[in-house]
Amino acid sequence: MGRHLPRLHLQDVLAGISVAVVLVPQSLAYAQLAGMPAYRGLYAAAIPPLVAAPFASSPYLQPGPTAISALLTYGALSPLAPLGSAHYVELGLLLALMVGVIRIAVGLLRAGVLAYLMSQPLLVGFVPAAAILIVASQLPLALGVDPRGKHEIYRAAWALGHVGEWRAGAISVALFTAVVLLFGRRVHPLFPGVLLAVVATLLYSKIVGYGGTKLGAIRSGFPPVTTSLPLGDLPHLVVPALVIALLGFAEASSIARTYAVLERKRWDANREFVSQGVANVAAGVFGGFPVGASFSRSALNRLAGARTNMSGLVTGLAVLAFVPFGFLLSPLPQAVLAATVIVAVAPLIRPDRIVAVMRLSRPQFAITLTAFALTLALSPHVEWAIVAAIGLSVAVHLWRELRLDVVVASEGDRLELSPQGVLWFGTARLLEDRLGELLAEHPSTTRLVIRLDGLGRIDLTGATALKALLEDARAAGLDVALVGRPAHAARILLRVLEEADH
Repeated sequence: MGRHLPRLHLQDVLAGISVAVVLVPQSLAYAQLAGMPAYRGLYAAAIPPLVAAPFASSPYLQPGPTAISALLTYGALSPLAPLGSAHYVELGLLLALMVGVIRIAVGLLRAGVLAYLMSQPLLVGFVPAAAILIVASQLPLALGVDPRGKHEIYRAAWALGHVGEWRAGAISVALFTAVVLLFGRRVHPLFPGVLLAVVATLLYSKIVGYGGTKLGAIRSGFPPVTTSLPLGDLPHLVVPALVIALLGFAEASSIARTYAVLERKRWDANREFVSQGVANVAAGVFGGFPVGASFSRSALNRLAGARTNMSGLVTGLAVLAFVPFGFLLSPLPQAVLAATVIVAVAPLIRPDRIVAVMRLSRPQFAITLTAFALTLALSPHVEWAIVAAIGLSVAVHLWRELRLDVVVASEGDRLELSPQGVLWFGTARLLEDRLGELLAEHPSTTRLVIRLDGLGRIDLTGATALKALLEDARAAGLDVALVGRPAHAARILLRVLEEADH
């Protein structure tokens, strides 16, 4: 499914470097959010875009560390090993490989439709809750506090409640970073706010002196090749890998589809699944952790003028070239990274979207509320909130599919039925029972008309039940007419009903 790389344009070079400038500090921050050593973020930012570029369908999507994937990674690995330990890192490598294999398999099997299991109501509930957890996890770092407790919400509340523990230096650095980033957005989308914030705080830390927690030692050298994996822990990672593979792609597909429509270009979800899968395999082989596509970086890539997927290649090369110089960031205050994550993630907390779902549909709101509440309650095992919400989504769908409304119109000896919904093996009996009730209520009926244009789908069992119903009605002496056959069911009705419609 790969293809030859297109010609490199100057715009791709500029766009790729622009994304790399943002990606370097983000990758360090998201690595820490995932519980990995910060420098591992550079590995996850350098290699995946390089190997994914030949397979990519969208010119704007670039794989790399994301906040949601980092949170899910932390939730999957933190119960299995101490954060940042060698075992924890190996688990992260194995998880990335599993995510990659799943995505490649989905793409090669052309089963990209699986991404739609992450329904919109589910995402509307999960994403804000995940954003709250992420912000809560970074708040103590921004305040310079070493909080107590394990749950992110409790730790954030503890940090906020112990004002005496706050560190003025950390707060000043975090506020400065947030102001620069927010101001930069207002000036221009391409304003290098992250770069300015990092350089300024590095100079402050080196010259003036910063007494708070710093990024610390960063390994030099290029990404190592993975030589050992904790395969015994593989069963514990199956569900998280599936969730990350599908949920992470849901965001990527939304981004790519939007841009493809805006620019009236083709986009292949299955090809993109393979591209994102190859990126995760590379992350697992070369010292990273699960990666995905970021909306903000994709938007930046597009605004910077990227014309082809070669911009991803440039981004990967730029980050890779920086890896040996990563030690220069060792004095960087962690409050800077915390502020970077908070500013990036806070806009995802959208209660207005939750309220909108509540107003539109109560059953769908139940899915949204379940995803939101369980994500907060089950943290760090947020993957199970996704599983529960998917289960509820399927249950709601089946509940709706099991309903068959029948609109009835009666005039003299004429009875007209208009079933609304889906006629399948789950609802066929409902139509038969309803007809029996109506004939008992209208004993003078001699002519029966059944309209089918209100049915969204008719399966084999539904068509067979319809045939039996017509035969029973004729045996009872009724003149039967079948009208409004939907085009999507014409073939199966023709085969099953044969001479039932006269």
